[in-house]
Amino acid sequence: MNIIKTATLLAFMTALFMGLGLMIGGQTGMMIALIIALVMNFFSYWNSHKMVLKMHNAVEVDERNAPEFYELVRRLAKAADLPMPGVYIINSPQPNAFATGRNPENAAVAASTGLLDTLSMEEVAGVMAHEFAHIQNRDTLIMTVTATFAGAISMIANFAMFFGGGRDRGGIGTIGSLVAMFVAPFAAGLIQMAISRTREYAADKRGAEICGNPIWLASALEKIAMGAAKIPNDTAERNPSTAHMFIINPLGQYKRDNLFSTHPDTQNRINALKALASEWSIEDNSPQDETSQPWGRSR
Repeated sequence: MNIIKTATLLAFMTALFMGLGLMIGGQTGMMIALIIALVMNFFSYWNSHKMVLKMHNAVEVDERNAPEFYELVRRLAKAADLPMPGVYIINSPQPNAFATGRNPENAAVAASTGLLDTLSMEEVAGVMAHEFAHIQNRDTLIMTVTATFAGAISMIANFAMFFGGGRDRGGIGTIGSLVAMFVAPFAAGLIQMAISRTREYAADKRGAEICGNPIWLASALEKIAMGAAKIPNDTAERNPSTAHMFIINPLGQYKRDNLFSTHPDTQNRINALKALASEWSIEDNSPQDETSQPWGRSR
């Protein structure tokens, strides 16, 4: 099913890309945009995860330089019955995390230094389990490809006026270029929101099953949301097209970024997790620093 969704998404983003080319340069611009889109489709499938990790200056770690975090990820991979992903750390004081990769065999998880310094080990387990859920549900390909396309569309739209969009080349003029500057990024943003908002609840639930305790993730979400509201993420600000990939919107500290949120309301997510804990007869207690329960729960 996700293969069909990915193909549909690529087709729509390609059409949007071509429409932007038409507005800027007429028929010639549309053909150039088509060629660029075809190249991006191929490149995004194979390399978009590497681009996202590079955008956020993520550094790969292993059992030698991050033994506790690496072992935690290893245990969660086993609980989720997934291959061991690449493990990365982002040097950012804002607590946050994301997963990327075209499939479970080529996946990576990344956590910020702020997340590892702020959350208990159980809460980190809840967050990483959520990211494993995205990998298991094969959300990461769609989310990563969308980030690549949205970034490209926004970049080209910002240069629309410099391309001119003159009528002598078959374009639709300066007004058309102005429309392209605002409409194309807006449309790309709507796609990002639709993708992320519909997948977070499912990833929360499956993440709770993987780590074994919904309260761990609920507590983590509360702390991450508070941190994201107070601590800027400068790298995410420079690459807003990747915001939907994070477990909590990294742009949340600015009011303009909340106008069209890429994520569901955090309190609603927390409430859903607490309701799940009640259903599983798990007490709503704050996580301790040490993992006290076996991870993994049957679907």
